[in-house]
Amino acid sequence: MKTSKEISKSIVVLALLTALVLAVPLVAMQFTEEVNWSVADFLVMGILIFSSGLSYVLITRYVTNAVYKVAIIVALGSTFLMMWVNLAVGLIGSGPHLGNLMYLGVMAVGLVSAILSRFTPAGMERTMFAMAFALVVLVSIALSTNMQQYPGSSVTLIVGINSFFAILFVSAGLLFRYVALKQSKLLEK
Repeated sequence: MKTSKEISKSIVVLALLTALVLAVPLVAMQFTEEVNWSVADFLVMGILIFSSGLSYVLITRYVTNAVYKVAIIVALGSTFLMMWVNLAVGLIGSGPHLGNLMYLGVMAVGLVSAILSRFTPAGMERTMFAMAFALVVLVSIALSTNMQQYPGSSVTLIVGINSFFAILFVSAGLLFRYVALKQSKLLEK
């Protein structure tokens, strides 16, 4: 269990790490025109990095189970990667359009479900499976509305990319399931 002093220290370290990561594109912009970030890009990425790290710190502050912590890393890391790639290049075609905005719904499913489950292992298991199912629904909507015809998109890309993220969420769900089963066996004794 972390004290408030340890959490405050973690937050300061997290803020410094976020600044360090954001310094990479800032420095790159000085040497190449290939990297061209706006203030909004830095702001959005800073929020994404910091909020992912802060979520880990706050969720695991009372947790000693290593498998649960790994499951949280997989869950947060998968969500971070999904949103980062979506913001950077788009997961369905490129650019801001309804197809890529649907991923906010997947993230909302995860956020609301996690909060309602109070981050219990069994609840987080269901949350991860719900996020994977939300991706299946997203793919169904994308293909039924012909989003595979968007520039830079195809059926193979839509199915492949979303399958990748669904597998990550299912993997996190199985890790949470393992922790939930271990806890229930301990309670039976």
